[in-house]
Amino acid sequence: MIEGNDSRMAFEPPQRLVRALGETAPDGDGWLEKLPEAARQAVALSESTVDRVQVPGGRSSLVVLVRRADGTPAVLKLAPPRFRPEAERAALAHWGGLGAVQLLEGPRTEGALLLERLHPDVSVRSLAEAKALLEAAGTLRRLWVEPPAGHSFESVADRTERQAAAMRAGAGARPEVAGLVDAALAARAQLLTAPPEHRLLHGTFRQSKVLAGERMPWLAVGPDPVVGECAFDLARLVRDRVEDLIASPSGAATVRRRVKRLAESLELDQERLGAWTLFRAVESGVRAHRVGRTRDAELLLEFASWL
Repeated sequence: MIEGNDSRMAFEPPQRLVRALGETAPDGDGWLEKLPEAARQAVALSESTVDRVQVPGGRSSLVVLVRRADGTPAVLKLAPPRFRPEAERAALAHWGGLGAVQLLEGPRTEGALLLERLHPDVSVRSLAEAKALLEAAGTLRRLWVEPPAGHSFESVADRTERQAAAMRAGAGARPEVAGLVDAALAARAQLLTAPPEHRLLHGTFRQSKVLAGERMPWLAVGPDPVVGECAFDLARLVRDRVEDLIASPSGAATVRRRVKRLAESLELDQERLGAWTLFRAVESGVRAHRVGRTRDAELLLEFASWL
């Protein structure tokens, strides 16, 4: 744990982060080895003092709660290059705090972001389900803006092409999922023929990515920005609380109503939202199988079979 703000402070990354990075880099992660020194440098450059490391924290970054020189609470976030922290920086700068956490000014450190402090332990997921979906969808709508001119954000087509290749390989290793994979890939191919818009998207949006704030009641955090159609962004929200959906005898009907309700509330095409929900659920399920999260994979693939 980081303690204080001097060169001798010790650091141990949260186990959730260690496990998650082990899934994406099973042969070792040099970033983790360099993280203690990188954290110390980022704290020093931002002229901050450390309150604590957020635990259990996220699966793709270290989140350190700090105080700036004037006493203002803030967050220092460090992420490895493969999670595209510079793309996150560019997206947050473009949103300018509208619907998303505010990027703060300060010395720029590669892979480190200085952000406004929200309430890290209070997400929209703490609300009743219907209210949580409403607040999350309203937050997401604010993020769907024209991307900046000359941007270098990845497109939905490019991101999902990589994912599709991994899904094909996963289907070869697990014939029992081949039918779902074929359906998901066919849906993607059709969706990409005529996307209705190209907006800057959050990319990995779900209820846990919306935190309570002071400046606004709810603000999005942790984007993996991508440019494409809005239905792609909303699709991940459809399967929030998937464990509850699977456990419910009316789960399949609930999912269909959720797709309809979310599409109507954000004025999106219901069929396109359902198709992107199918693709993203199957992709996540195949990926969960690949890294050994068997229970997650089973839940996701059963959910996908309802679409």
